[in-house]
Amino acid sequence: MLCASMMALSLANKDWQFGSNSRNHRSTASKKLVVGDSQSWRYGSNYTDWAIKTSPFFINDTLVFKFDAPSRANPFQHSVYLMRSFWHFLACDFRGAKMVANVKQGGGEGFEFRMKRWMPYYFACGEHDGAHCRDGQMKFIAMPLHQYRY
Repeated sequence: MLCASMMALSLANKDWQFGSNSRNHRSTASKKLVVGDSQSWRYGSNYTDWAIKTSPFFINDTLVFKFDAPSRANPFQHSVYLMRSFWHFLACDFRGAKMVANVKQGGGEGFEFRMKRWMPYYFACGEHDGAHCRDGQMKFIAMPLHQYRY
C-alpha cells in the first residue's frame, strides 16, 4: 500500500520540475486549494484521487475544508483531524490525532489549514467514531514540496 501510494504520487508529479505540466507548474506564490473542489469535504468523495489530481502541493499552500454545519436539514457531521502517523492514518486510529476543524468550522468560507513544513500531512474525518475514515472515504495525504525558481 505504501509503495503504491508513493508511486502514484511520484507519477502524478513526474513532470512538474521540468515545467511541462503547465497546470501544476507555479511560481513561488502559495495557493488556496478547496479540498474536493466543488464537492467540498463530504462523505462519498474519494479524496486520495483528489490529492493525486491536485498535486503537487507546496509549502505554504492553504487547504480549505468546506462542509455544512450539522442542522435539522443536515444531520451529517464532519470534522478534520491531522493524524499522528502513516500507520495511524491507515488504521484510522485517532489516538493522538489533533482535531484541526470541528463540526461547525467548515461552514461559509470553510476552515483553512496552511501547510507550513516539509512533511506528510495525514488528514481524516473523525466523526461517527472514525467510520468515514475507515470506509476509505474521507481521508487523504498531502506532502508539500519546496518551491524552486528556475
